[in-house]
Amino acid sequence: MERWKGRVALVTGASVGIGAAVARALVQHGMKVVGCARNVDKIEKLAAECQSAGYSGTLIPYKCDLCNEEEILSMFSAIKTLHQGVDVCINNAGLAHNEPLLSGRTEGWRNMIDVNILALAICTREAYQSMKERHVDDGHIININSMGGHRMVPSADEHFYCATKYAVTAMTEGLRQELREAKTHIRATSISPGIVETEFAFRHHNSDPERAAAVYESIKCLKAEDIASAITYVLSAPAHVQVIIHSTPVHQLTSGETKSCVF
Repeated sequence: MERWKGRVALVTGASVGIGAAVARALVQHGMKVVGCARNVDKIEKLAAECQSAGYSGTLIPYKCDLCNEEEILSMFSAIKTLHQGVDVCINNAGLAHNEPLLSGRTEGWRNMIDVNILALAICTREAYQSMKERHVDDGHIININSMGGHRMVPSADEHFYCATKYAVTAMTEGLRQELREAKTHIRATSISPGIVETEFAFRHHNSDPERAAAVYESIKCLKAEDIASAITYVLSAPAHVQVIIHSTPVHQLTSGETKSCVF
């Protein structure tokens, strides 16, 4: 991680869970981290904790609604003005609603598309343009995907969410191909965790906290810090290595289901 000291990373959805753990880890390794969310109170608290801990990097909270393209573009403009641009973009923000294919509300579907697909695509585009205009040829775009982006979960409540994550799988591969065609050494990575113990299930099942708790009690889950460790591993890889990580909790393993692929 030595080469990333002092450089700028954007982490979306940085207020809780995986995003907060990733932001903390990158600050600990000396990066300038712009952490964005609709509510930045928790990011401000995390920034103060990082400073008190004496981490060599800094965490800059930024209020941004990822459903609003103008706010995303304004954020990238502010990063350009204050910090020159983005060297690492971690598309972490994501959400799920209980909206089955046969009975779901269009509003819920649209919200998942806006955050899980469109915001990711917009941030990816703007991050790449930021790197390109500054002749940054070693940048990295990391998408926090899901095992739901590789297999359909047998639960109607999850089907549309899985569809958005299948889109992330396709977009990451498309991005890798476009970066190769552009003859750049900017890398693209997709990290697909299984169940991670965060606030995600409680937001997903916000009307049924007992059901949410049961999700995490049923197996030994991954922790947000596990995903942060995967990201530092990916960023630490030699410049000629591309990494895709699929992971799932130990109790969910079946043959061929968990793998770390380098290509």
